[in-house]
Amino acid sequence: MDTKKEIAKRIQQLCAEHDYNINGLARAAGVPPSTLKNIIHDGSKNPGIVTIKHLCDGLGISLYDFFNTDDFKNSEPESE
Repeated sequence: MDTKKEIAKRIQQLCAEHDYNINGLARAAGVPPSTLKNIIHDGSKNPGIVTIKHLCDGLGISLYDFFNTDDFKNSEPESE
């Protein structure tokens, strides 16, 4: 599993579910749009948990809700 790609995919899913575009979510979450774009478009090497928490706050969900998907539940360990 590529965790970075799964996080980007999950953010895009949640944006669609909550009717946000990238800039709208960035505003709601209080993060720079460039940060969110870097996470989604694979520019970020390590999307931090604090940033993901801010995104969750902007979406009105918990970290548990963010990671409570089959993709994350069934993930294999990352190889380096």
